[in-house]
Amino acid sequence: MKKIFSKELVIGLCVIVALAILFFGINYLKGINLFKPANFYYVNYDNIAGLDNAAPVTIDGYKVGQVREIEFNYDNPGKIKVTLALNENLKVPEDSYAVIEQGLLNGASIVIRLGKSRNMIPLGGEIKGDVAKGMMDAVTQDIMPQVNDILPSVNALLVNLNQTAGNLNALSSHPALAASIARLSTITANITDLTASLNQSLGSGVPALMHNTQDITAKLDSVAADLAVLSAELKSLPISDTMDDVKATTSNLRQMSEEINNPDGTLGLLLRDPQLYNQLNQVSADIDSLIVDIKKNPKRYISIKLL
Repeated sequence: MKKIFSKELVIGLCVIVALAILFFGINYLKGINLFKPANFYYVNYDNIAGLDNAAPVTIDGYKVGQVREIEFNYDNPGKIKVTLALNENLKVPEDSYAVIEQGLLNGASIVIRLGKSRNMIPLGGEIKGDVAKGMMDAVTQDIMPQVNDILPSVNALLVNLNQTAGNLNALSSHPALAASIARLSTITANITDLTASLNQSLGSGVPALMHNTQDITAKLDSVAADLAVLSAELKSLPISDTMDDVKATTSNLRQMSEEINNPDGTLGLLLRDPQLYNQLNQVSADIDSLIVDIKKNPKRYISIKLL
């Protein structure tokens, strides 16, 4: 009987030891050191934003503890209670905040922002909680409103660019603009000649440079005069009147085309009515016959009486 009791006792002790090793091993893998003394505080959050057990608790990037437990606060519905195990040497001022921040790779963590109050939160007390904005929240709340404000300006800019491009296309066919471009070509040729003269003067030395100074000055005066004339011609271009004339001509051509294409109009009937065409041909033939008969028999149509 004693032998059986001894075996059961040994089996029971082995099971207890195995469970203890399993418990401490799981906590150790989670990063929870049950043998290290810690001070416990709790925080109430409306949303834990992906926070898990054993998440690190840091101050200025230095780890001072970890999340020990997360549970729904049934005494205060809508709140989630998070228990923090902090270093026993850490004292937390009353105006401190425990802020949940999202990491790019390692999930969420808690950052304690220490206050400046001289009154400390007692052990087991509550730290005020807050949740920092995530990257997408910052984009949605801060950047997107600015983008929406900029979009109307961008659309107006594109409309103005399209109108400017249309005006430039219309100006490209204006004869005065073509003349101005030709004058620009002349000015460019003069500048090229001037550059060649300068190079030649520099190559021939100082005496030759002094000799060519008068020619260079004359060419510069000619270039300045051409530029002045070009500027005056550009200012005097009747761009607005030309565009109005083009619009009026286009409107008249469109109206004439509509009248021609209208089968009930006068021009449409003249172009499309074969009977009218045949009648005109018959009238022309009759007139020709009448003229021929008048030439042959003028007395039949002209009577002269002498008194």
